[in-house]
Amino acid sequence: MSVLRAVIADDEAPLRLHLRSQLEKTWPQLEICAEAENGQQALQAIEKSQPDIAFLDIKMPGFSGLEVAAKIRTACLVVFVTAYDTFAIEAFENAAVDYLLKPVSLDRLTLTVKRLQGHLAQTDRSPGGIQRIAKDLMAALDAEPADDYLKWVTAREGDEIQMIPVADIYYFKAEDKYTVVKTQDREYLIRISISRLEKTLDPELFWRVHRGTIVNINRIAKVYRSLAGRLDITLDGVPDKLRVSRTYAHLFKQM
Repeated sequence: MSVLRAVIADDEAPLRLHLRSQLEKTWPQLEICAEAENGQQALQAIEKSQPDIAFLDIKMPGFSGLEVAAKIRTACLVVFVTAYDTFAIEAFENAAVDYLLKPVSLDRLTLTVKRLQGHLAQTDRSPGGIQRIAKDLMAALDAEPADDYLKWVTAREGDEIQMIPVADIYYFKAEDKYTVVKTQDREYLIRISISRLEKTLDPELFWRVHRGTIVNINRIAKVYRSLAGRLDITLDGVPDKLRVSRTYAHLFKQM
């Protein structure tokens, strides 16, 4: 039996590494023949390598994963990797293609691997079939406003990539050349600046309260004024206190 081959396309290197490592655990016989960091590279890799499977991130520079699938001229199964929520997931399920929701969990990937293994011999993998599916998905997703806000953060710990859901994060705080990511139980270090994070986080949920601090307002327990007249924040379930600078004090006037 010939070795099955796959292409992984995602614009974030840590996420490509994470998916590759998860596939090594769930499907060690699968050969990752190419990786791509944008849609153009993904299409070129698929046309050159002729893989059996393509794991395509929905949102990539150049062509999106859907656009790549619509342009594929070779026969291969496609698994879409997405950060979209319920609306898009329903579209994927109705289109009878498989998808992985970021961050990709081992249990969900195991299910996808079983589906792929079962379908490789019998599913219609003609280019025309996946092109029709991709175009239908693009039409369905265009009907719903896209949510472009950050949904998870990746942090490297040794050789492992930790996937941290943004909803679990209490605050981000600048520290030397790093940014501390604080959850209830742990702290992680990432190399994304506070200014860059502020542009990618939902402003309805994450407020910048200091030049070097962004807080998840759902995790705020109390805001109080110190004897010196400064505002401080306490958080649910953690002992940390955060200082609110005068520049951002107006955010709490309605609270």
